[in-house]
Amino acid sequence: MSQQLNYKLEGEGHTIVLIHGLFGNLDNLGLLARDLKHDHQVLSIDLRNHGQSLHSSDHTYAVQAQDVIELIKHLSIERLTLIGHSMGGKVAMKVAERLENQIEKLIVLDMAPVEYTQHRHTNVFAGLKAVASAKPTDRKQAMAILADHIEIEGVRQFLGKSLYNNNTNFAWRFNVDNLWENYANIIGWQPINKIATATLFIKGADSDYLLAEHQKPIQAQFQNAKAHVIANTGHWLHAEKPEEVLRTIRKFIS
Repeated sequence: MSQQLNYKLEGEGHTIVLIHGLFGNLDNLGLLARDLKHDHQVLSIDLRNHGQSLHSSDHTYAVQAQDVIELIKHLSIERLTLIGHSMGGKVAMKVAERLENQIEKLIVLDMAPVEYTQHRHTNVFAGLKAVASAKPTDRKQAMAILADHIEIEGVRQFLGKSLYNNNTNFAWRFNVDNLWENYANIIGWQPINKIATATLFIKGADSDYLLAEHQKPIQAQFQNAKAHVIANTGHWLHAEKPEEVLRTIRKFIS
């Protein structure tokens, strides 16, 4: 099972595991990895149904966490720090519950341990499905189809990183159908048993993923949690303000 997750291992020292969000891959937290690998061992992962990892109809946080745990065992990593963004933040929280004694620190980027009710990705899925059914023969054509559904250029560029040529047409590396069918699981959440791991929630000030009302569920699940807000940034805080995010991470883990 462990070899079913594609991963990249760089650097030496205490291990930091980086876990990307929905529609991402192991390069998404690359700005963080490039800095942290100078004095840590950094493990970047493609979650199931993303990047070059296994495709599966099962996409709960329980199975995603199990994938990561099996990889950690496979690589004989004893102590680690976990950093997860968005959906990857939820995976990291679930891993921390199971491996509490091995986790030094947990850092969650712009995600709360709650069930979200808002469907934020309807237009994204519409664009992804349109590209998949059109089977475009070049990247430009694929990006033009996306533009019919997704207004924000940055979102289109981000999604475009997961396009590849499968020898007949341009296709998505992530598994669009399985992610769509599991969307309720992705926005959902089964609360974890309260853990004592030192945890930092980093919020993008302009994002509405992490709100004051989430303080209660955070305190119910994390005995030792702090929050830090990065000003003038949204949900993609690590891409928008990498230096500030890195400074915050380094201060917390040092």
